[in-house]
Amino acid sequence: METKIRIALQKKGRLNEDSMKLFKEAGIKFNVGSGKLVASSPGFPIEVLFLRDDDIPQTVANGVADIGIVGENEMYEKGYDVNVSRKLGFGKCRLSLAIPKAQEYFDLNFFDGKKIATSYPNILKNFFNEQGIKADIHEIAGSVEIAPGIGLAEAIFDIVSSGSTLVANRLKEVEVAMQSEAVLIAKKNMESEKQALLDEIIFRFNAVQTANSNKYVLLNAPNDKVDDIVRILPGMKSPTVLPLADKNWSSIHTVIKEKEFWDVIGKLKDYGAEGILIIPIEKMIL
Repeated sequence: METKIRIALQKKGRLNEDSMKLFKEAGIKFNVGSGKLVASSPGFPIEVLFLRDDDIPQTVANGVADIGIVGENEMYEKGYDVNVSRKLGFGKCRLSLAIPKAQEYFDLNFFDGKKIATSYPNILKNFFNEQGIKADIHEIAGSVEIAPGIGLAEAIFDIVSSGSTLVANRLKEVEVAMQSEAVLIAKKNMESEKQALLDEIIFRFNAVQTANSNKYVLLNAPNDKVDDIVRILPGMKSPTVLPLADKNWSSIHTVIKEKEFWDVIGKLKDYGAEGILIIPIEKMIL
């Protein structure tokens, strides 16, 4: 019987969309129908369970699923014993303390003795213990941001992405307790056959995400400037230099991290580079 690995994914929302996109780019597609909570892949030995995000850490820790994708915030809040196999770079947010906009704020001592509403009491409790702050933490399931406005709490501790929800509720962010992003988690003591499948998934994820953060660059340059250009290119190893039909010119090929490209483009042009092409990379194996 073929060994399959089982993964728990968020059943809807942004984390679901980003996870499914990553698997698709990694060559793993799921037969997902409307309303289905379990799906398989025709080309890879994997089965997916679609769950609420706060159920994923327990499902993996208990071995019902072998692996899962969940936000670090949920993983640390639930406190289940799982391995973090890889950070995934999407679903980024932060867990922050916020207070009414009109309140003056100087430091964390503001929260001593205050009533704070949150859906993440364990993370907040640990943060305050580290800072020596004693507060009244009030756990609520949702709509945390309205708590100060209706007199339920004097401050909140919640997920912040853009901050627009805080602004809409006349709140201001004053302290960041934790940065969070999606992570690939795995159960402890995984069987060797399933570990091999997990290693293959991580290998594919690495290839996709490395490609997404790099660009293939081609340019033409006069021969007397090739050494100067090669010196400033932050390539992976050494750029490829090929002669052109015009014996005074060469073509230079390299891979550059996208965030570094704009730092060197001006210098390339100063050295006489022409016909600069930037090409996306579909997969990249290091």
